[in-house]
Amino acid sequence: MKKKLVISTGAGMSAESGINTFRDAGGLWENYNVMEVASADGFRRNPALIHKFYNARRKELLKARPNAGHLGLVDLEKDFDVFVITQNVDNLHEKAGSKNVLHLHGELMKVRALDDETKVYELHPGDPDFETSPDTVIDGHHVRPHIVFFQEAVPNIEPAVELVREADIFVVIGTSLNVYPAAGLLHYVRPGVPVYYIDPNPAAVPPGVTVIPLTATEGVARLASILRSTPA
Repeated sequence: MKKKLVISTGAGMSAESGINTFRDAGGLWENYNVMEVASADGFRRNPALIHKFYNARRKELLKARPNAGHLGLVDLEKDFDVFVITQNVDNLHEKAGSKNVLHLHGELMKVRALDDETKVYELHPGDPDFETSPDTVIDGHHVRPHIVFFQEAVPNIEPAVELVREADIFVVIGTSLNVYPAAGLLHYVRPGVPVYYIDPNPAAVPPGVTVIPLTATEGVARLASILRSTPA
């Protein structure tokens, strides 16, 4: 039976694909007030601005391609039962071919009904509603970005915790470990389970975590080498 390899990815996973990070120097938060474009209060105050902001992010995503890190995680599926938990709202893990992806903070290429959060709609280039606004109606519903705003609960955190508790190997890639509740997933790893942390500027981590201070593309290659050379 394959070991269960659970991987938590952050903005650094997609940085080499040209996706702007939000928090780093030069990131999106330097150009926008985060509470205006990514909070529940901001959406209530000015939904048109938030629709415009995410329309722009969606157009940028169309130009992005999975990098070698994304593809490396897919390749690991040959030898491990791989599950990806991502803080990223892009779809690059899916484009690369990852089979099991859980999005913590929502998905950029989707919108959902304002009056029924279970009604989620995927957007495709060329759709008349690909660029949304407060006036956009799909199947009779006004919609909003399918994004977890600041001030909102993270509905997928409980399934993520369960995956981490079941992990035989846990890996964190491309995150500052400052964004909660995602950063707290480390605390749910069972004692004795190997933990790896890939980031070119790694944050402080608990004892026992193996730090790989490389970018996602280089780090995933190193990780694959380590895992495949470790006795089962």
